[in-house]
Amino acid sequence: MRGAIFFSGKYGSTEQYAKWIGEATGLPVFDIKDTNADPSKYEFLILGSSILYFRLTIRKWAKANLAKLEGRSKILFSVSGAGASAKLNRWVKASLPSGLLSQIEHVPLRGKLDHSKVSWWLRKILWVGSLFNPDPQARKDERGGFDYMDKSSIEPIIKMIQRYQATQGAT
Repeated sequence: MRGAIFFSGKYGSTEQYAKWIGEATGLPVFDIKDTNADPSKYEFLILGSSILYFRLTIRKWAKANLAKLEGRSKILFSVSGAGASAKLNRWVKASLPSGLLSQIEHVPLRGKLDHSKVSWWLRKILWVGSLFNPDPQARKDERGGFDYMDKSSIEPIIKMIQRYQATQGAT
């Protein structure tokens, strides 16, 4: 079964996870900005997206390519500072059409935020947002940055891909 990884990222964490998954599985990796990023050429898709301003950065591409995404097995990995939670699930749900979302297996991954790589404006937005965040650790992360990148966290995705490949091999 032929598959590929398509990602949208802002500061490098999503791209790194996409590359790690590609290395572990041999699947090709495409930045969605790449003109060769055509999901219709593949039978199963791994979609990777950063979350920025409470939305998936891949959302516009996914909506524009909705017809190409239909009928294919899909895994979505989201990358953010937030761990798996109801809050994160709401952000993902608000980003994608419900029909598409119902066809996706979602795996949340933790990313990295290096304040030296983000704009002054975004640092200020994060600071203001931290004032209203009830979680003390999240408040600290928003103000000072964080690094939760963990290569071993891609294991569930690797197992899902192996399951897709085994299913295809059995038919």
